[in-house]
Order: sequence, then structure tokens, then C-alpha cells
Amino acid sequence: MDHLSKASDRTLRASFAADPWASRGRLSPEPLSPTRTEFQRDRDRIIHSTAFRRLAHKTQVFVPHEGDHYRTRLTHTIEVAQIARALARALLLDDDLAEALALAHDLGHTPFGHTGEDAVEELMSAHGGFDHNAQALRIVTKLEHRYANYDGLNLSWEALEGLVKHNGPLVDQAWQGIGHYAKRGLPLAIAEFDARLALDLHTFASAEAQAAAIADDIAYNTHDVDDGLRAGLFELEDLKSVEFVGDLVREIEAAHPFLDRSRVIHELGRRIITRFVEDVISESRTRLSLLAPQSAADIRAHDRAVIAFSPAMSAADRAMKTFLFTAMYRHPRIMKVRVEAADVVKNLFRAFVDDPDKMPSEWSQVARAINGPAIEARLMRLVCDYIAGMTDRYCAQEHRRLFGSVPDLTMAGPF
Repeated sequence: MDHLSKASDRTLRASFAADPWASRGRLSPEPLSPTRTEFQRDRDRIIHSTAFRRLAHKTQVFVPHEGDHYRTRLTHTIEVAQIARALARALLLDDDLAEALALAHDLGHTPFGHTGEDAVEELMSAHGGFDHNAQALRIVTKLEHRYANYDGLNLSWEALEGLVKHNGPLVDQAWQGIGHYAKRGLPLAIAEFDARLALDLHTFASAEAQAAAIADDIAYNTHDVDDGLRAGLFELEDLKSVEFVGDLVREIEAAHPFLDRSRVIHELGRRIITRFVEDVISESRTRLSLLAPQSAADIRAHDRAVIAFSPAMSAADRAMKTFLFTAMYRHPRIMKVRVEAADVVKNLFRAFVDDPDKMPSEWSQVARAINGPAIEARLMRLVCDYIAGMTDRYCAQEHRRLFGSVPDLTMAGPF
């Protein structure tokens, strides 16, 4: 872009927004694009990656063949991206960076959702563990093989920082893990990459990364209510006891007393998203006004997130998560699938560790070349990378190939 275009582009953003013309750069330096900003390039590289395409066949809550209308990781990701863009534009942030981070946030997930992640984490517990954010970082910095000059996607520093820290700082000033990492410690993949390119793990990420993170919360709360209702795991009447959501159900019934159930569900989802988004915009504007940041660095240095729910909406968010945990994620029909899917992942993992030649040649050749120190740990990580990249469908096919069968991964009961 010429200088006039750059100047015009900057006028559309707040002073505290991430500036694509002042990026900290990439691990492998590249010339600037004449037609796209650095963050637009990040977004485009993510969309064209193999890992992104695989999201179409990875579980959100239901395995994809349960029904065409349930969310997959891909449809969830697209919904997160839409909400992140809406928040970024309302708050005068860089919506390209917010969108890129939303599109990348689930790249590291295993087949069969959190069930697969729990299974792999158990198997890798003695060899550095497994964390889907760390796996996403491995994908975009190492495992994607698309470009002649480097491994990974060579994303900008801001994209890598947001991918790793969108939920907040990972360590304190003494480099001790905090939050999710207080007990389990910093994932090895993040620690190793940070030694190559420091991501300031003790600070918050950009406002754009924070917008993508809260958009994820809004999206999955909403669509899990939608999917759970459609699957018959709970009913609209059950939601009336849930703070915030119950009020919306009664509001819809009062305004449209004869509306059919399907439209009520759609209307409920629309209203949940609208109220959450409007709340985040209002609360974030208040926080930004009080902080009066002059740069993205001021956002990172602050001691709390600036893109956030109000206290009342935070309570509503917690109430929804509590309800969904019991009524959906731990529903007997879901748990049946979780147990059987975990067995599929564990069986494959052990089979590939015992005989790496059972993996495709491009993977088995790497396994045979492993030598020197920590051979077992390196082989385990290689198998972990292979399995984490699988789609649900491919994982089931591999289990059938190696073991002659695959468990019934559908929920029992009528839909």
C-alpha cells in the first residue's frame, strides 16, 4: 500500500489498536506485501492452511455424523470470527488481527474435541503433556509445510502472541506459571518457542486477542445451548432456571406466544449473542476510558483485561457454563461417546508408539530417523503431533484399519 493508503488505514483505528504497519515482524523476515497489511496476510495464511481445513471434520461437542446442523470446529470458528470482527470494529481495533486470531484459536484441537485432548494429555503426561494452545503454536510455527523458505506459516509476532496469550498472561514476573499453568507448568512447545522469539508471556495480549478470546466464550455458550436443545439433551423449560437465559426465554414467549419451537431456539441464540456483544462493547469502552491507553503497549502492560464482560454478564456467563456442564457436557448420552472416543485415541496412540511403521511413510520415516537423547519422548511427541492433526473421521478409519472395528460413536436415544 502507498503512504496515503497507510495514513487512511490508521485513521480507522484507535491509538491503542495493534498497528499492522508497526508490527514486530516475523521469525523469518519477509518483504512487505504491496496489497495487504501484515495482519491480513496472517489471516489469509491461516485460512489456506491444512490445519484450518481439517476443522470441518473435528468435533465441537457432537461428532460430525450426528447431524449436518450441529457445530463442528470449523463452523464454531467462523462464528467466533464474526463476533470478534464485530467487537473489533465497534472498539476501533484492527479487525483483521482479531479475525486472524479467531480463525486460528482452535487449530491445535485433537479429534473428538476435549475428549481427545484429555486422552492425549494423559498419554503425554510424562513427556511434556499436551495443551491445545501449545499445539496450535506448533502447527503455525513448525508442522505446516507449505512454504519453501520456512516451516509453519511464519505469522507476525502479534498473531503468535495473541494465539498463545489470548486468555491472559501465562507466567508471572518470576516466570512461574499462573492460571491454567499454575500447577502443570508452561507447555514445553511454548517455552521452547519463546526462547527463539520472546512473546512477553508475563503480559496481557493485544486488545484484538482479548476480543477473539471473549468472542469464543460468546459463540460456544450460544451454540451449545442451540445444539443441546436440538439434540434433546434439555428443553426450553429447563433453561428458565438459568440466570439471564431464562429471562430471554420468557421474553420471547411473552412477545411471540405461538412461535414454533425451532424459531424460538433461533431467536434465543440471536438474543444471547446480541446481549453479550452489546455488554462487552459497553464494558470495554468504560475500561478503555478509565485506562486512557495511548498505544497497544499500554494495553499489554495493564494489570487486567480491557475487553471484558460487565460483572452482571460475567455472572450470566458462569451460570450458562455451569448449566451446560451438567446438562450437556456430562449428559449420559454424551459421556457414552466420550468414553468410546477416548479408547479410540488411546488405542491408536499406543499402536503407533509400539510400531511407528503403522503411520504413513512421511511420519514413519521421521520416527526411524530419531536418535540421540530422549528418543522415547521425541517419538511420543511425533505420534502426538500425528494424532492431534487427525479429523474424527480419519481417526475412526485408522482404528478400523488397525483393529478391524470402531466403536459406535453416536449418541443413543431419539433426536
